Order: sequence, then structure tokens, then C-alpha cells
Amino acid sequence: MYEYLEGKVAQRTATRVVLDVGGVGYDLSAPLGAPFGEVGKRARAYTHLAVREDAHVLYGFTSADERDLFRLLLRVRGVGPTIALAVLSGLPRNELVRAIVQGDARPLTRIKGVGKKTADQMLLDLRDKATELAGGSQELPLSAAAAPAVDPADANVADAIAALMSIGYSDKEAKKEVERAREQVDPRDLEALVRAALARP
Repeated sequence: MYEYLEGKVAQRTATRVVLDVGGVGYDLSAPLGAPFGEVGKRARAYTHLAVREDAHVLYGFTSADERDLFRLLLRVRGVGPTIALAVLSGLPRNELVRAIVQGDARPLTRIKGVGKKTADQMLLDLRDKATELAGGSQELPLSAAAAPAVDPADANVADAIAALMSIGYSDKEAKKEVERAREQVDPRDLEALVRAALARP
């Protein structure tokens, strides 16, 4: 419904910001310590509207990447807005992405409200998004020291598998054909990799 709101910061708390947009105050729930700036300063909030039976809750984020990561978390089975916001409040984006890329549940389980089962479900459901997440925001990149570099060949393999699945291949079939193609062409060339995977031996 709203892509973003831009106006003056009217009120601030640790997990809430009110933006005055043309005389209308929008009350936004936000990650802990989100850098919206001081009261009276202009700010932009990328938003997500959660509709419940008893309320409409508007969530605000200082970047589209963070908002989109919040939405990805909502797609995890058993994760609602409260837990998703707790995750973004408890871990900086780069540490969260690193945990997903490495399949490490420990940082997630340190967040209040996130147990081992929920953390494992996050890793499972977001595993296929790991490469995309690692290549996300320039504001909070994965540094070479913080996480292992993503091999372009490995990234292309994941993209090729996704491409085959989008045209009807099962996960198992797509992986089989892409692994076969990887032995025939340079996996750093995504187009060649997909073409070889589609070519029947």
C-alpha cells in the first residue's frame, strides 16, 4: 500500500518513530535503534503494512533492503512481524545474512523469542535466498573478514538451478542437470551453464 513515507520526525523511541507527512502523523514500529535521526529532522521510512483482525500495524525501515529482508523473514513458517522485528533488532543485517549463508543457527537463537526450532526453520526457508541476500545492500555489505566470499561459480550454479525450476524442473532434476553442465562448461558463465543444463546429453 505504501512504498515509503517521507516527512519530519515528530516522535522517537527505541522501537518507534512517528513521521509527520503533510500534517498526518504515521506511527511506525521500527527495529531497535533504527537511525531515523533526531526529532524535527526529515527522514524517509520504507514501509510494510501488516493487517490483523484487531489492528493495522505499519512498520518502518531506513532502507528498502532492510524492509525486504523483514518481508523475507515473514515468509518463514512460524515467523510473524513481532519475531521478524526482533530478529532485525537483535542482529545487524550483515550478521543476519552471514548466519543464513553459513547455516549457523547460534546467532539467531540468542535473540529473545527465537528458539532452536524457529532458527532452524529460518535457515531452511531462506537457504535458497542466501546468494541474493549476500549480494544485497551496499550500506551493510558482507566484508571479506566477516564472511567467506561467494564464489561466482557457486552463485551461478544456484541461479541456474533456480532458472530450471522456474520452467518446470523439480529441485532434484534441476540440480542433476546443472551439475552435469558444470562439468562441460565454465560455471562462471551463467548463460552457458543454463544452456548446457537444458541440452539433453
